[in-house]
Amino acid sequence: MGQQPNGAGRPLRADARDNRNRILAAAAEVFVEQGPGAPLEEISRRAGTGIATLYRRFPDRRSLTTAVALDALQRTTAEAKRARDEEPTAFTALVRYMHRVLDIGIGAVFPVLLAEIPFEDAEIATARDDGVAIMDALVATAQKDGDLRPDVTHGDVGMMLVRLSRPMPGPMPRHIALQVAHRHLDLLVDGLRASSQRPGMLGGPALTFGDLRSMGDEPPERGAADR
Repeated sequence: MGQQPNGAGRPLRADARDNRNRILAAAAEVFVEQGPGAPLEEISRRAGTGIATLYRRFPDRRSLTTAVALDALQRTTAEAKRARDEEPTAFTALVRYMHRVLDIGIGAVFPVLLAEIPFEDAEIATARDDGVAIMDALVATAQKDGDLRPDVTHGDVGMMLVRLSRPMPGPMPRHIALQVAHRHLDLLVDGLRASSQRPGMLGGPALTFGDLRSMGDEPPERGAADR
């Protein structure tokens, strides 16, 4: 019997778990770049595993796309729970969560896989509903505390993260694009505040037009396409 898409069953050995995680990370990258029909051989190449290892973990494309979606949902829900439990206010928890969502990349991969995700799957439905409940509570509490604008919704936050997560066109390296996304999120966070008297410090590089233009003149970093 093949490995279930969600990884249920016997606990994986450390090396098998590492292979699975690398395949999921590579699949998310490749799906964002090439769509859900991307060659599985390219995914296994980026993961540094053989195609046989990929099929041993995920016997078909559907099981792989389902696992990628579930992994992203579970990781973002776990981050929301940690932020809620560890941050001093709902607003700071919300900001921390949004930055971690950019790192995880669910806002980039989910729109690409939307038509492929079986939302009727019990684990996917549970992870999604858990995450939505936590976020709704954070938004409501931050508004009650007077820190978050009263006209902001959970949907606003989600769509903003999707927009920030989409790959940048052109030759900008992926790691720079992610840093810029965090910088732009810092800018948007000030727009979410109920008061404009507490601006936050911007993170990420302050790119000039010359910086952007020079990226088109230089060859990409070696191996950048494989990260």
